Parts: sequence; structure tokens; C-alpha cells
Amino acid sequence: MTFEFTLRLMEILLGLAIAQQSLEHILPPHLEVRHRLIFVARLALAVSVAVGYGAPWAMYGLWGIALWMLHRFQGPYNGGSDKMTLLILTCLCLVQVAPNRFWQEMALSYLAVQLVLSYFVSGWVKVWNPAWRSGSALNDVFRYSAYPVSEGLRSWADRPRVIWAMGWAVILLELVFPLALLDPVMLKLALLCTAAFHLSNACFFGLNRFFWIWLCAYPALIWFQERITTGM
Repeated sequence: MTFEFTLRLMEILLGLAIAQQSLEHILPPHLEVRHRLIFVARLALAVSVAVGYGAPWAMYGLWGIALWMLHRFQGPYNGGSDKMTLLILTCLCLVQVAPNRFWQEMALSYLAVQLVLSYFVSGWVKVWNPAWRSGSALNDVFRYSAYPVSEGLRSWADRPRVIWAMGWAVILLELVFPLALLDPVMLKLALLCTAAFHLSNACFFGLNRFFWIWLCAYPALIWFQERITTGM
């Protein structure tokens, strides 16, 4: 993947992901008018980024609105997905203002490294947590989830061996993820596994934002792996 193609693909994916996030705020009828207007503007900027119109100012606008959201909601109210959204926006904006190709590549490389760490650190924290090692943490997720899941899904908590195996599968996937950088085929397989993991969370618990926004960063990691292995 060339640097230019990677950037354009990420812009398309990011624009679509932010558009989806914005619609969640525009559609509820109880939203204040002034807030609705902000998210309408965010939707318009996201579409502009996706279709390649108005760059780089549309990207700067999305970054500014992201900062406003941090102040308005006193932090990343949607947790990791909001943090990843801001991280990708920041790195893509840095690419636009970078003085030369070297610093542009450094901005995209930083995003790739942060993506790898997002998995590895998560696995590292889990493996040191007795509740995750025993399976009780994931058991509680299924049994007491605050998300609107079906009773059939909650019944999975009555299968401790299955839950234990699922928990360790997630831990091992996250811990060994950095090793995928050693081979392009391994990386693509690892990304398929992590994408399936995010998709399952979206289907089971409604965490759809994580699936779309993490997918936006995948092209940066594929480009980064090719860059460090070929030296091109």
C-alpha cells in the first residue's frame, strides 16, 4: 500500500465512521437544538472527508469538534472508541501540517504503534487480573451486562468452561498481536481475528463504534508493516 492510498482509504473509513456516530446524536428527538446543530455540522464534515471534498479543512473541523465534545461531555464519554477517533483525527491532521514526507510518515507510524499497543496493553492488563484468568470477569459481562442483550446470550454465563476458553482466546490474541508485524500474512490474519472480535462485541453488546473506528486504523498498520519490512 502506498502512503497516499493508505491516507485516502483511512479518510473514507473515518468519514463513514464519524458520520455513523453523528447520526446517533442527530436522530434522538430530545437533543437540544444547539447540540443537534453541532452534530449536523459534524456529519457534513464527515461526509466531506469521505468523498474527498474540502480537505484538509474538513479534517481540521472534525478535530475541533472532537475537542469541543471532550469539554462538553467532560471526557471521552464513549470510552475507547472516542479516544481512538480523536487519535486518528490528530494523526491525520498532523500528516496535513507536517513540513515534509518524513514527518508525515512519523505521524502515521505513531498511529500504527498506538494501535498495536491498544491490543497488547489490554491483553497485559487482563492476564494479570485474576478475574480474567479464572473466567469470572467475562462471566460477569454476560450475566450482568447493562447492555440490552437477549436472555439467550445471558445464559452463556452458565457455561463456565466456554466462557473461560473465550476469555483466554481474547487474552492470547491481544498478547501475541505485536508478533503479527513480523509477516504480512500473519498481520492480515491477526487483523481479521481482531475485526471478528470487535464485530462480535457489536453484535452481542451493541458496541458498534469500536468495530468501525478500529477498522479505520487498520490501513495505517498494514502500511507500517510493509514500510518496516521492506524499508521502502
